[in-house]
Amino acid sequence: MTHNPENYRQGARRAISNPTLQASIANLQERLGKGTAEAYQRLKEGPALRLKAHEMRMSAIDNLDGLLRQLAGKVRENGGSVYFAKDAAAAVNYCLEVAEKNGVRRVVKGKSMITEEINLNPALESAGIETVETDLGEYLVQMAGEPPSHMIAPAIHKIRRDIGRLFTEKLGVTYTENPSELTRIARRALRDKFISADMGITGCNLACAETGHAVLVSNEGNIRMTTTLPRVHVAIMGMERIVANLFDLDIMIRLLCRGAAAQKISTYVSHIGGPRAPGQLDGPDAFHLVVLDNGRTKILGDTTFREILGCIRCAGCLNVCPVYRKIGGHAYGAAYVGPVGAVVTPLLTGINNGRHLCRGETLCGACKAACPVDLDIPRMLVALREKLAYGDEHWQVKPDGMAERAAMGIWSFLVTHPPLYDAAFRTCAHIQRLLPMEGNMIRRLPPPFNTWTRKRDMMPLADISFTRKIRNP
Repeated sequence: MTHNPENYRQGARRAISNPTLQASIANLQERLGKGTAEAYQRLKEGPALRLKAHEMRMSAIDNLDGLLRQLAGKVRENGGSVYFAKDAAAAVNYCLEVAEKNGVRRVVKGKSMITEEINLNPALESAGIETVETDLGEYLVQMAGEPPSHMIAPAIHKIRRDIGRLFTEKLGVTYTENPSELTRIARRALRDKFISADMGITGCNLACAETGHAVLVSNEGNIRMTTTLPRVHVAIMGMERIVANLFDLDIMIRLLCRGAAAQKISTYVSHIGGPRAPGQLDGPDAFHLVVLDNGRTKILGDTTFREILGCIRCAGCLNVCPVYRKIGGHAYGAAYVGPVGAVVTPLLTGINNGRHLCRGETLCGACKAACPVDLDIPRMLVALREKLAYGDEHWQVKPDGMAERAAMGIWSFLVTHPPLYDAAFRTCAHIQRLLPMEGNMIRRLPPPFNTWTRKRDMMPLADISFTRKIRNP
């Protein structure tokens, strides 16, 4: 499935009619959404730690240039290489050059949303390099030819029957629905890939400028094998995913694990800052850190949206969002989904291109309450809608929804002219009698208002307005 936010509405309709998807996401949100809120309460500092974390994230964003220089210097001191990629093409080309120089024929990957953002896998495979996702969920969706549908649970849309059939078809094993058996089958298949891989590629949850380490958080051991067994390790990070020091890192990791999975700490937290040192048994011969811009500098320069760079991609907002609960991740047609994706995707790919995403959210505020760093996502969604309504030269936004603007203009005129308002609604109250009714409800409105009544009935207008009734009881 290709990423295309333009298909949001069609994808949402398909998802709403998929009962398996509805049940799977509802179960995830019931467990993790509620669990995260309770986990914040159990912090020794209390939920207010999220406010402190917000300040830390904004401080890091405000001092991004200096922290990135410090990080790069430390990584190079540790024997690693650092490459600053202006855009997706530059990051992909660098990975291909590293692969070519090292004679890479097989790559194993840890779960990484940023490689989805730059479409790295297709580029590697086009170059004749076998590319294998090693996170269990990512392995499943790669095998199925699908993108991930959730940042930490990429195969949440699949049930065990789907996985059993997939393994039988792709791996030639006897069909089973037993979760333990399915996990063992995947482990056996992946072990050979780990042992024979030439390069490991991962993302980076956070990078510590003070020590020069990329930090990876995972509940599966595959991330350790991806970073230690191959001869070359390439870590790719968004330029904003940085903290100043170990003190800040400790707070972020604690909040990240709670926001992502309601855990005190993940099973594996790996600190990687360079190649294997002399005398060490594990680790790669070469380590490369790719720091990706790809539109982030433009966001950094905009005071309205720079707050979104504080996101640590925990997926906490997905685990409470009522929209995501109904439509899942594939409907967004982008690497980043849910409320955070509804902000990030338009900013990275074009606000007009991502217009459906920011308009599709409810602005209920659940995402802000769940965010471990207290990002005000609803505020930024409203700001995106404003740019779509009026246009914006800096973001190259063309005004969208002219019919809606015209309708609101008419409404504004009517409500400020009471005699016309009253006359208009008295006329509509008479006309509505010609519409199809069932009981006391209107079944269908005429175009262009019929979209509202495709899925719901509508209360008819009262014969006498409230104002006239209180004036003439």
